[in-house]
Amino acid sequence: MNIICVVTDTLRADYLPTYGNQEVIAPYLTQFAREALVFEDCHAASFPTVPTRADIATGRFTFTYLTWGPLPQDEITLADLMTKAGYRTMGIGDNPFLIRNGYGYDRGFHDFIWIRGQREASGRPDVTSTWKNEDDRFAPQTFKTAMDWVERHHDEQFFLYIDAWDPHEPWDPPAHYVKPYLPDYAGEQVYPAYWDWEDAGYSARDLEIGRATYMAEITMVDRWFGLLLDRLKSLGIYDDTAIFFVSDHGFYFGEFGIFGKSRFRWPDNTIPVMEAMARFKQGAISYACPKHNEITHVPLFAKIPGYDHQRVSGLVSIPDMMPTMLELAGIAEPDRVQAQSLLPLARGDVDRLHDIVVSSQSLIDTAGNTTLIVDDSERVVVEVSPSTIRDGEWDFFYSLEGEPPALYDAVNDPAHQHNLADTRPDICEMMHAKFVRWMDAMDTPEAYAAPRRRL
Repeated sequence: MNIICVVTDTLRADYLPTYGNQEVIAPYLTQFAREALVFEDCHAASFPTVPTRADIATGRFTFTYLTWGPLPQDEITLADLMTKAGYRTMGIGDNPFLIRNGYGYDRGFHDFIWIRGQREASGRPDVTSTWKNEDDRFAPQTFKTAMDWVERHHDEQFFLYIDAWDPHEPWDPPAHYVKPYLPDYAGEQVYPAYWDWEDAGYSARDLEIGRATYMAEITMVDRWFGLLLDRLKSLGIYDDTAIFFVSDHGFYFGEFGIFGKSRFRWPDNTIPVMEAMARFKQGAISYACPKHNEITHVPLFAKIPGYDHQRVSGLVSIPDMMPTMLELAGIAEPDRVQAQSLLPLARGDVDRLHDIVVSSQSLIDTAGNTTLIVDDSERVVVEVSPSTIRDGEWDFFYSLEGEPPALYDAVNDPAHQHNLADTRPDICEMMHAKFVRWMDAMDTPEAYAAPRRRL
């Protein structure tokens, strides 16, 4: 059995037809989902981009002891294990952070092709497009490179990891993808505020353009993912290949007043409006940004030989992909793996994999410290973003001892419009106790667990 793992960036589950959104055009993913296991309630664990890749590589909840940065040398990775088991292993991606500066996410693969340029392309707010043709863009380059590699190695048993950064901003798809969502589109690009959009001076039209170009990028990714599937079918290996499709996190398009996935300001309290990637530069200050479903709920599809299509309910987490792929490959899990294989849940052997799932930025981050939060630039943390703890009935937001928590009824209030923390302190205490037990079970270093042991 071959195994392909496709990781996209910033793709919200509720922006796909399979999860109920009939506005977004994604026919290939929709058809693929009809043949796959569809996990209805998958949430990100470590946030954002690079920490999620650490979770996938290790099967661990790395936010309990790592932050944004290089993959530690003592981590045992999925690629290491696949290579040692005799798989031909390959990584292909345009994610700009995985290899440079010694980050080491290519470790264990026989080879890794990095499609360069994502960061540079985001620095041009003065033009409507930095591209001539669709094929020049990153998702097409990444999937085309993967298709070419599969064609060369289709007669070998392989593990292929594909990391497509789209639909991450900048949202600069070809106009023909945008027009179905915004007929009067004239090539504009909108860069997110990474703050409260009205305070940052954005208009409703800015949000409309941002959403339309974001959805257009989803449609573009869908098309090129579909071309990859067609190539597998033409080579006669589609039916014998397990294919996973996931994203790392979502994005706010005005929900809770936010346009972005985090909140930053400059030290002088100004917001660099419409300045491409400006708030990501060194010196910006990090403020709290709660992670509601728009951020944490991600699509997870798994087409696995021998498993019929079904929609799988129950809380699961992105790190669960790693032990699942090991089980399919017949590889024993290292003792360090903390996540659970998805297969017992899919088979109906168990009713649930986790008592709770936790979505969080690194627990290392505390107010006043300087850290790498979302890229290679250092920032001072002014406010700690709360961790989100879910048990299927309640969604609980908690940052540090003494900070006010938030509580939502996950069943009756999935949009999180009614904070029940003041009226249900008993549930807050129960959810906090579950979180503390979970931190201990994950061997969270006491230096990071201690500030979170009490409400």
